[in-house]
Amino acid sequence: MRSRAVSPSIRHAFMGLRWPEDREKARRMQASLAKRLVIRPLEKTPSHIAGVDAAFLDDKIICVACLYGFPELVLVEESHVVREAKFPYIPGMLSFREGPAIIECIERLKTRPDLVIFDGQGIAHPLRLGIAACVGMMLDIPSIGCAKSRLVGEHDEPRKKKGSSTPLVHRGSIVGAVLRTRTGVKPVFVSPGHRIDVRGSIDMIMRSCGRYRLPEPVRRADMLSKRIKRLLTEES
Repeated sequence: MRSRAVSPSIRHAFMGLRWPEDREKARRMQASLAKRLVIRPLEKTPSHIAGVDAAFLDDKIICVACLYGFPELVLVEESHVVREAKFPYIPGMLSFREGPAIIECIERLKTRPDLVIFDGQGIAHPLRLGIAACVGMMLDIPSIGCAKSRLVGEHDEPRKKKGSSTPLVHRGSIVGAVLRTRTGVKPVFVSPGHRIDVRGSIDMIMRSCGRYRLPEPVRRADMLSKRIKRLLTEES
């Protein structure tokens, strides 16, 4: 299958909006972007999926993107970015702290992913715009949030068997699922980001997991970001 290069025209903005550097501007941007979010069934099975993760070292953000062929889950390529984190840590606004580095990481891949999985939230967010939703929309790539902990919502505990799930409900709406990716281990919190729905998100996360709790592309991105952080720490 022919590769599709990432367009160099992707910018760190959406519809003319720049990345904000303060809380009030970020809040307004979140509210604006949330209205444009698209939640619908995945249009086609992806041939390439990417996992992204970030680590922090002082005022620097270390972001890694790992691209895999799908459904065979074979590593194709990786990219990483080390840059200054200009937005402070504010709960619920992770997109503005990590987003610019994630987009730059995706831009550096030679092949454009058909789907991106984030170690974070999609629409399971107070404003329905977690990092997977916000950055996925800016890239206009189907995206999923797969978090290790819950940010919002209520749920029943899923059964212990691999593949079991229960709805994650927030303010009367289903915003995701609590999914058991391995028998007997803690579940993950899955929510659609952009251009995919809850059912499709569950299916893609299950098909992206190997022997571990987390999807393989995200697990590798997490390992590499920590490795780069350790090397940078040793050099300083």
